[in-house]
Amino acid sequence: MDAQRQSTDDEGNEVRLPRTVRRVVSLVPSLTEAVAVTAPGLLVGATDWCTHPAGLDVARIGGTKNPAVEAVCALRPDLVVANEEENRAPDLAALRAAGLPVWTTRIRDLDQALDSLHRLLGDALQLPCPGWLVASRQAWAFAPPTRTVRAVAPIWRRPWMVLGRDTFAADLLRRLGVDLLPAGHPDRYPRLSLDELRALRPELLLLPDEPYRFTATDGPDALPGLPYALLSGRHLTWYGPSLAEAPAVLGARLAVSSRSAG
Repeated sequence: MDAQRQSTDDEGNEVRLPRTVRRVVSLVPSLTEAVAVTAPGLLVGATDWCTHPAGLDVARIGGTKNPAVEAVCALRPDLVVANEEENRAPDLAALRAAGLPVWTTRIRDLDQALDSLHRLLGDALQLPCPGWLVASRQAWAFAPPTRTVRAVAPIWRRPWMVLGRDTFAADLLRRLGVDLLPAGHPDRYPRLSLDELRALRPELLLLPDEPYRFTATDGPDALPGLPYALLSGRHLTWYGPSLAEAPAVLGARLAVSSRSAG
C-alpha cells in the first residue's frame, strides 16, 4: 500500500493514506454506522459490538477493548478508524506497528463530534458531506431550555458509575435541559456509593440501555419513588447518523419524565 497523501487525526497523529481509501476497518460502533451509511461497501471489518446499520455484513474482529490485531491486518485495510476513549492505546499502537494507518477520533461534546465526523469523512475518506451530518447539525441548532431538571445518569451499577463532566453524553443532556449531578466532580465518570447517589437528591433518574442495560426493573429499584426515564444509549452516546433524530427521541422521553418530576 503506497501512501500518497497525509492527514492529521483528532489526536494530532500524522496518518499516511493512499490516494483513494477503499477498505476501512472500524473499532467504534458509532463510526461503523457513520461509514457504512455514508459509503456502503467501504467497510470491510468491524467489532462484535457494531450493531448498526442493521444487517451489516462485514468481518468481525473482536471487541472495542480487545480487537484481534492479526484479524484486522488480514483484512488489508487502507484505514482503521478508532476513538481515544473507546479503544485502548496499546491496541492502536500494535496496529500502527503492524504498518496500518489508524485514524483516532477524540470526542467530548456535540460540536467536537460534528467537526470530527466531517474531518473523518471528508479529509480522511474524501467523501462528500452526507445528508445525515447536515441534518444532525440542523437538528441540534436550538437554544437550551430555560427550565432545567437536576438528574443523575448512571451508566453502570456494581459499582455505580454516573455520567460526569467533559463527556459527549453529558453535553447532549445539557442541551436538552438536564443539569447532571454531581456538579463539579473532578472525574468524568464518577464512582459513587448508593448512599452518595441518594444524597444528591436528584429530581430525575436517567437510565440508558448501554453500556449497562438498565430496565424498568433494574435501576429504578435503587432510588424508589424517584421519577425515571429509560433512554436509548445509541441516541445518547453514539456520534453518527443517530444524531439527526436524537433530540426528538431523547427529548420525548425527558419531557414525559420531567413532568412526573415536576
